[in-house]
Formats: sequence, structure tokens, C-alpha cells
Amino acid sequence: MSRYTRSRSGGALQKRKSLVLTIVMTLLLVYSLLPLFWLLVSSTKTQPELLSSFGLWFSGEFSLFDNIAQTLSYGDGEFVRWFGNTVLYVVVGAGGATLLAALGGYGLAKFNFPGKRAVFAVVLGAVAIPGTALAVPTFLMFSQLGLTNTPWAIILPSLISPFGLYLIWTYAMDAVPTEVLEAARMDGAGEMRTFFTISLRLLGPGLVTVLLFTIVATWNNYFLPLIMLSEPTWYPLTVGLNQWNSQAQTVGGDPIYNLVVTGSLLTVVPIVIAFLFLQRYWQSGLAAGSVKA
Repeated sequence: MSRYTRSRSGGALQKRKSLVLTIVMTLLLVYSLLPLFWLLVSSTKTQPELLSSFGLWFSGEFSLFDNIAQTLSYGDGEFVRWFGNTVLYVVVGAGGATLLAALGGYGLAKFNFPGKRAVFAVVLGAVAIPGTALAVPTFLMFSQLGLTNTPWAIILPSLISPFGLYLIWTYAMDAVPTEVLEAARMDGAGEMRTFFTISLRLLGPGLVTVLLFTIVATWNNYFLPLIMLSEPTWYPLTVGLNQWNSQAQTVGGDPIYNLVVTGSLLTVVPIVIAFLFLQRYWQSGLAAGSVKA
């Protein structure tokens, strides 16, 4: 077989592989976006239309803005209160978890101390344990401390991110050159000043990654608030919307299924905005780190 024939056969095989991969990725994209499309379409319908019309296309009167207004005002503004609680948990919990992961991961990556291997084993073990397995022991401990049914019952566990700590640990080993730290120390900079003025900037892509993970985890946290909180005043959106859903499905309950769907759509929007906003810094940081002087 000539070289030209082999080249043509290889090019045809490559095209077939590319076509198969394109089809697979298209199917995965449709599979991922279809629930969001259904959520958007359903949020434009009234309660009767939502129960009687085809779910994957628009029909009847466009009621999206009416549904949003009803969602925000229903139950004396319960949704707004739950939204504020969720933002509080995310800002304090996810933000604090990212900062603690940065401090701990940087220290473990750049300092040597006795017991470092033991700490590494503990961190790996903590990463392997699912959060739901710790929810009940955490509830028992917090009930003894009198912290259940308070915001601290959600914020304090959210501050612990073993995966974030491990990610910053491994990322800081190469992202923060030891020579740069030594030069800063020779110039008289203290460790905290070196961390916040030099190392923190070099850890940018890793910090954004941890922040995205912690934001999504805290925003979608359901099981922990469910067992920790009994007062709707401190509910996050996940537990509050589930309460609405149970209320809508109860015989003789309020017909608010359209509000549940609209509230779910409003819950997704901030996560999408946060991801798109932080992704810009993530990509720019990765590109900057790939260019050598």
C-alpha cells in the first residue's frame, strides 16, 4: 500500500472518529440542557397550563413575569428570605472555606513540619468520606452545643472543604515558586504579607476552582439544612422549595406548582451567572500561568 493510500485511509478513519465524537458530545449537550429548557418553558405557564400542556414547548399565555412576581410575594416573601439565607451561607461558608483552604494548602505545600504525612493521610481520608455520612454526627454534636436551628449550623460545617484543601495543596507546589518566596523574605517581607501580596495572586486559578466547587456545594446543600433547621426562617432555597413542593402535592393544598417551577428557575440563575463570571478569571489565570518569561 502506498503512502498516499495510507494517508487517505488514515484521514477517513480520523473523520469517522471525529464524527462519532461530535455526535456523542451533541447527545450529552442535549441531555444536559434539556432539563434547563423544560424548566424555562414550564416557568412561562400558569398552573392549569402546566398540568395539561406539553412540557417541552410553549403554550397558552406567556406568564413568566407573573409567575416571578407571585413567587417573590407568596407567603409574605418567603422565597426572598430563603434567597437571602442562601446568599449568607454561600458568602460566609463558601468564601470562608476557600480562604481556609488557601491558607492550609499553601502552608502544607511550602512548609515542612513534624506530622505532615499524617496530615496528608487525614486530608485524603476526609476527601473520601461523603458529607451525608457526617451529617447525623454533626447534628448530634451541634445539638449538644445548642447551635441547631441557627445559621451557624450551616455555616460552620461549610467552612470545612477537604477537597479544596487538597486541591490548593497540590496546586501550590508548582504554582508558587520557592525562589520567589525566598526573595520576598530576603527583602524583609513577613509570611502573611508574602502570602497575601504574592502567593495569593499566583494561586488565582486554583482559588477560583475551589470557590466554584464550594459555591455550588453550599448553594445546593439540602440534607444538612434539612436536619439542622426546623424553623422556615433560616431555610435555604433547597429546603424551602421542597417545602413548597410538598405543599403543592398535598391533597387540598395550595395550587402553587407553577411557583415551585419558577422558584427552581430563579435558583439556577445565580449559579450560572457566578460560573460565567468566575470562569473568565479562571481561564485568564490558566493562560497567564502557561506563558514563561
